[in-house]
Amino acid sequence: MNDYNLYSCMVERFSEAPDRQPFSKLPDDRTHTYADVDKISARFANTLISLGVQPGDRVAAQVKKSLCAFFLYLGTLRAGAAFLPLNTAYTAAELAYFLGDAEPELFVCDPAKAAALAPVAEAADCTMVTMGGHRAGALPEGTLVGRMQTASTRLRTVPRRPDDLAAILYTSGTTGRSKGAMLTHDNLWSNAQTLCDYWRFTSDDVLLHALPLYHTHGLFTSSNTVMAAGASMIYLPKFDADEVIKWLPQATSMMGVPTFYTRLLARPDFDRELVAHMRLFTSGSAPLLAETHKQFEERTGHRILERYGMTETNMNTSNPYEGDRRAGTVGFPLPGIEVRITDSETGAPISIGKIGMIEVQGPNVFKGYWRNPEKTVEDFRSDGFFITGDLGMIDEHGYVTIVGRAKDLIISGGFNVYPKEVEEEIDDLEGVEESAVVGVPNPDFGECVVAVVVPQNGAEVCEEAVIGSLKDKLARFKQPKHVFVVNALPHNSMGKVQKKELRDRYADLFKG
Repeated sequence: MNDYNLYSCMVERFSEAPDRQPFSKLPDDRTHTYADVDKISARFANTLISLGVQPGDRVAAQVKKSLCAFFLYLGTLRAGAAFLPLNTAYTAAELAYFLGDAEPELFVCDPAKAAALAPVAEAADCTMVTMGGHRAGALPEGTLVGRMQTASTRLRTVPRRPDDLAAILYTSGTTGRSKGAMLTHDNLWSNAQTLCDYWRFTSDDVLLHALPLYHTHGLFTSSNTVMAAGASMIYLPKFDADEVIKWLPQATSMMGVPTFYTRLLARPDFDRELVAHMRLFTSGSAPLLAETHKQFEERTGHRILERYGMTETNMNTSNPYEGDRRAGTVGFPLPGIEVRITDSETGAPISIGKIGMIEVQGPNVFKGYWRNPEKTVEDFRSDGFFITGDLGMIDEHGYVTIVGRAKDLIISGGFNVYPKEVEEEIDDLEGVEESAVVGVPNPDFGECVVAVVVPQNGAEVCEEAVIGSLKDKLARFKQPKHVFVVNALPHNSMGKVQKKELRDRYADLFKG
């Protein structure tokens, strides 16, 4: 095949069963076949092209999860553009940075946010259009969905090379601003094929999909794998324990984050009988506590399959489908992917069982950071291995264990939180001398954001005021769950805040 467009690769798989219905649990009890997917995605692609989108352009979207949002992703691929999904919790101030940096040709948002975001789009010099309704009925002509209704269902998918961009996902670091990870068609398709094979997905599978679409887990790991298998999804707008329990009897598999499983375990009606028919539960995006792993097996008889991925790489490792799924580990390197542990300073390999920097190489590894060649060079070894920033070890049996972040990045509920961004907002508050933001263990979210604040002499600072001041400045997942007011932060002789000491101090905050 000369066309390596991700969509063209997908359609080769699912076109074998055009009458199969890939989606369940849709508004108005609508049904769509794979043949419909091809027609509707063509309409979206033609609509994007009519709005000025050309091959290589970026299409940014901050929209609620819906089937239309998924078709927008497919339509962007078919138009030869790169998809840029944005967290629905991002504020206008945060979106201004992403649109200014990525310079998309088109920005799609929800109608309710149009008035607030129009100035942001104008400042970024990009066309803005609202997504429009997702239910049957009259649709405003100016919305994307309204325009799509009259677009042609025929389109020759724009051919792409393996190394062409398919998507840009922004990922936080611990220094500097968020960086755009450039993911190619080959990055995404190679990983989808690998996961489809390794996790034994077939056209008979039905995946319960309750993950967001603006994250690599829900958009790529889940959706692309289903498309690669020609399988089906029960497409829930979000995680709701009542809905999940209602639909699990019709599913064969579920991909989730630790929060999903802790909340299901809190339900007495989540029992062995309910999931006896299930084939696979996977967990990722945040550490799964060994205790949760144990409780889940005791309750259901299933061992959750934990894996390890990143925005920049998609999936790197996985516990085995057949074999011992070891709690506290993320399994083995996936086929075709190399993982090694090195000394973070020298890059020299570290022996089995020793902790060091996790580095990966394979067709899944991203192309580099958008318009940031310096950071790209910094994060790659000369032999092509990507320096993940995670610390870990490989035991004598080949299992990979992640022991923490090399830097201070917080991962809460699967989302990256850049501590300095939160600290800067707190430090700007009246009466604040300095602050430090750390992540502490939480059984529901993996980590929770905690702020430690030192007030200026004579000033009064309280937890409620600090949290309230951040409500409209930061996405909710970045906002501290607790704020502690102290007389001083621990500093070393060079004046650097000792964040490890703070993490240790509050490590048991959410226990018991």
